[in-house]
Amino acid sequence: MPNYLVTGGAGFIGSYLAEELIRRGNIVRVIDDLSTGNLENIQHLTQNEKFSFVRGSVLDRSLIEGLVEESDVIYHLAAAVGVRYVMKHPLKAFQTNVHGTEMVLELASKQKQKVMVASSSEVYSKDVDIPYKENENHLMGATTALRRSYAYTQELAEFMALSYFKEREVPVVIVRFFNTCGPRQTGQYGMVIPRFVRDALLGKPIVVYRDGAQARCFTYVGDVVRAVNALMETDEAIGEVFNVGSTQEVQIRELAQKVIELTGSSSRIEYMSYEDAYGEGFEDVKRRVPDISKIRNLTGWQPEVDLDELLQKVIAYEKAVNRSQ
Repeated sequence: MPNYLVTGGAGFIGSYLAEELIRRGNIVRVIDDLSTGNLENIQHLTQNEKFSFVRGSVLDRSLIEGLVEESDVIYHLAAAVGVRYVMKHPLKAFQTNVHGTEMVLELASKQKQKVMVASSSEVYSKDVDIPYKENENHLMGATTALRRSYAYTQELAEFMALSYFKEREVPVVIVRFFNTCGPRQTGQYGMVIPRFVRDALLGKPIVVYRDGAQARCFTYVGDVVRAVNALMETDEAIGEVFNVGSTQEVQIRELAQKVIELTGSSSRIEYMSYEDAYGEGFEDVKRRVPDISKIRNLTGWQPEVDLDELLQKVIAYEKAVNRSQ
């Protein structure tokens, strides 16, 4: 079995990925600086002799160099994530998402390990043709809007990966995630489903920004892990960019109502402006829907868990957490 390195492996997606790789009998090393990751996400793996965790940053060359050298396959998920975190720490987001990706790719170029680079649907930062296709043009917007900085960093990371593929023959696979959700996800950095569910279970008002007509597609994390592994096991995916997400669209105000109904909550929906939530100059995209025909045609992958089942999984998890406290 190959040795795997998962950067950002104590984060939400990374921890599920590490869990699945361990389940398959692989040796897995995780590095995470815990800026947005959480040790609780991987606590259940620490007793497994094939798992190891290093607390540190992908910007620490001496640390990451040894981990890359000892690995056969690299899943690079270390990134600043979440709208609220990026708005509060734009410089950290740029350094981690751009320089961190460059560090991993440069070190991987020595031995040509296969690298998955995690990107985001945020690269589709302005409303263009729906559904989003991987090869269509992007309209980025003004650099004075800090919200857009996340999209810029992810695009730069993608350019970096494709450049290392072209010039140094590093086998890279780029994955754009669309609103991945599931149990263990924190709502601390702007993730909407865990925030809605926790507030509903507590009977607190559910805050929806603007008029709630923004539409999104939410993908179960288990489906995302299946997609990533399918791509990494397919040679034809090397040097390509793939959307990974659900195509089941829902407006945010409809999502809030659905959470209230599924939890049996007495919560009411309150509306708040983006300015009150994030400050002046915040912009958002009205719809974000992926075209997933590229990954489906190549690997046969498509989501298996619909929105209702995803919400039920999150609700059950949050209820269990509340009972244990």
